[in-house]
Amino acid sequence: MKNKIKELRKQKKLTQEELAKQLSVTRQTIIAVENNKYNPTLELAMKMARFLETTVEDLFELEENKGNN
Repeated sequence: MKNKIKELRKQKKLTQEELAKQLSVTRQTIIAVENNKYNPTLELAMKMARFLETTVEDLFELEENKGNN
């Protein structure tokens, strides 16, 4: 799953640490989500979208398997 967290965070001039603090998670969690190493819980995804003033659908993009069309 791809996401736009990093670009929206930078638009708001927030560090990973600042975003993590606002969302009550660790900086390591933000790093993992931004690098597509960890898919957040639905609750965290909704908190991220709300804080970044977007929707979950706009924040995250489900990647379809090209071979399964």
